[in-house]
Amino acid sequence: MTGHGTRGRSGGRPTLEEVAARAGVGRGTVSRVINGSPRVSEATRAAVEAAVAELGYVPNTAARALAANRTNAIALVVPEPETRFFAEPYFSGMLHGVGAELADTEMQLLLIFAGSARERQRLAQYLAAHRVDGVLLVSVHADDPLPDLLDQLEIPTVISGRRSAEETLPAVEADNFAGARSAVRHLVARGRTTIAHIAGRLEIYGAQCRVDGYRAGLEEAGHAVDEDLIVPGDFTEEGGRRAMTRLLEHHPDLDAVFAASDVMAAGARQALRALNRRIPEDVALIGFDDSAIARHMDPPLTSVRQPIEEMGRAMIDVLLAEIAERRPTGVRGAVHRQVLLPTELVERASS
Repeated sequence: MTGHGTRGRSGGRPTLEEVAARAGVGRGTVSRVINGSPRVSEATRAAVEAAVAELGYVPNTAARALAANRTNAIALVVPEPETRFFAEPYFSGMLHGVGAELADTEMQLLLIFAGSARERQRLAQYLAAHRVDGVLLVSVHADDPLPDLLDQLEIPTVISGRRSAEETLPAVEADNFAGARSAVRHLVARGRTTIAHIAGRLEIYGAQCRVDGYRAGLEEAGHAVDEDLIVPGDFTEEGGRRAMTRLLEHHPDLDAVFAASDVMAAGARQALRALNRRIPEDVALIGFDDSAIARHMDPPLTSVRQPIEEMGRAMIDVLLAEIAERRPTGVRGAVHRQVLLPTELVERASS
């Protein structure tokens, strides 16, 4: 028996969330079915359509208004210089995941760099004209004005990594805190006693979470946290080399280093080799990302794997749901989603 006219749990008309719960799928899947995406199995499509019929769900202009007003374009915005984008495996992995999830849809993907003030001004003008249906923002700094600008423009936006613990926008990120803590636990279990941390750019919340995880790992093991053993880098190879050189100058007795990225770990390796420190005999080394760099280093690098491609896919799922829920007036439908994906320590010869 169908339930046309049935009211949702909130007393109003049924929502996308209620359809998703009834069908046993996510919001993104429901929005893809409603929008006619081919990236849905027949069984899943049937389950969603049955839930729609049972609840009497009527798309809140999602499928229909969008059909008339959508640009069928999504912007992947990188507020960094192009050189950093092509130098760091994180960005290519994210782009691959986003592209794979969009492959069988009608959406076009635009890659936009906004590393300078002039580029940001051009981007603001472009987005104000509503030439895209939604935006994916990667590598967002805590003080970056772009997310708030997009919110003011009422453009559905998903960011890769929260700007703070109080983030209000939809976000997808890896569990930076747990990943860093697992790296330190591993080093402690291997008998290392003086463990340093080459941190990322601390204006990025994810880098702050990795520092917090590093501290927590030491404290749980009963080790005092020496703040002098935390040296900031900038997620570049040269930054890792400089930080490692500084650490060795002030703490020549250190026996382990956890770097907040594989790229910085590669720079740290250069500094260690220059001073004839053996890895891992003299100094154990761990990175973060589990990129191709980690696998091809000599010795191969132990690294915290964050599921970068899965993050890209999840960002698309969340964004499609946000687009489907956004009413013409700009009023949001559901509460913004924030997705936290697990990390995994991949052990190799460097530790």
